[in-house]
Amino acid sequence: MNLVDTFSEFKAGKNIDRPTMVRVLEDVFRTLIRKKYGSDDNFDVIVNTQKGDLELWRVREIVPDGEVTDDRSQISISEALSIDEDYEIGEECYEQLHLIDFGRRAIMAARQTLISRIMELEKDEIYKRYIDRVGDIVVGEVNQVLKREMLILDDATGNELLLPRSEMIRGDFFRKGEMVRGVIKQVEMKNNNPVVIMSRTDNTFLEKLLEQEVPEIEDGLISIVKIVRLPGDRAKVAVESYDDRIDPVGACVGMKGSRIHGIVRELNNENIDIVNYTNNTSLFIQRSLTPAKVTRIDFNLETRRAEVFLEPDQVSLAIGKGGTNIKLASALTEFEIDVYRNVEEYEIDDVDLDEFTDEIEDWVIDALKEIGCDTARSVLDLKKEELLRRTDLEEETVDDVMNILAAEFEDER
Repeated sequence: MNLVDTFSEFKAGKNIDRPTMVRVLEDVFRTLIRKKYGSDDNFDVIVNTQKGDLELWRVREIVPDGEVTDDRSQISISEALSIDEDYEIGEECYEQLHLIDFGRRAIMAARQTLISRIMELEKDEIYKRYIDRVGDIVVGEVNQVLKREMLILDDATGNELLLPRSEMIRGDFFRKGEMVRGVIKQVEMKNNNPVVIMSRTDNTFLEKLLEQEVPEIEDGLISIVKIVRLPGDRAKVAVESYDDRIDPVGACVGMKGSRIHGIVRELNNENIDIVNYTNNTSLFIQRSLTPAKVTRIDFNLETRRAEVFLEPDQVSLAIGKGGTNIKLASALTEFEIDVYRNVEEYEIDDVDLDEFTDEIEDWVIDALKEIGCDTARSVLDLKKEELLRRTDLEEETVDDVMNILAAEFEDER
């Protein structure tokens, strides 16, 4: 096998810059020379990266016959004339070396070294290329579907990317050959191999999708202040405009939802709430609870807690299915939000849930308060199925609670 062929074979299709390739090749061949001649001081290695070949030259000073004191740097005139009859004493003799002169075993060893070095270079290049692209959107083709991950071929480079199941949106289902979009989340070296991890659940993916769809964001007229997500379920995005003439929410949603619809489809119908950011804490909390309409907000900046009061028909909207809306609103505003029905709406004979701590465990009462039920009648007003759906309580626990609360009003009669 020929080292030059190996060079040509690896140079084609490898994204390794020319100076680096020249340096590696020169190093490999100088090692080969040192093993045969003991030193590479009087040798030139000329690499032609465009043609994919190289030349090895031995350079020695020509001295009279019998006066050679160092055969590494000197050559007799008679030997020089056998190389080229025009040589004269005092000149430098250039003798071209051929790979076959080094012996098959040395050539094979050098070939393996060259292959190894070029592969290492390629790994480094892949790592450098993608570490600078963390946070960028990438499009790739599903190459292999495994139990815990999918292998994706980057459409732009052909490199293999990893999309773990944990980074896929609930409901994502892709077959081999299908195209997938995601964001480059992380690049790391594992067992000396670069691993590029893709994500569809990372907040940056939604941010980049918005940048693609909303020119005002890309132009810097609108900024994304914060994104919170429950991937595939719901997301809230706080946006701010630097131009008073631009409505940031309207710009992000687009005419009749034209801009947001494509993003929603990409994220498996994830419900996206665009919220206008403000430094007014009360107003920001109110906006974060959209689509619910808030009546009053009491908040404490030191404890980062907010008590939100709503009309009875708005409580379930504020909390959302499975508590998603209030969880995301809390994450967006960085306030612990407690939802209450308006005090004025309490019935005269209603009883606060805290009055039942002797009969109902505290954690059960807390679970009911989390879904906006803080009085006995607010619990009894809900059907058993609704309570089971919105809390993590077991059916037996819900039955016991409803029986205890119902008995309170029966006793009053």
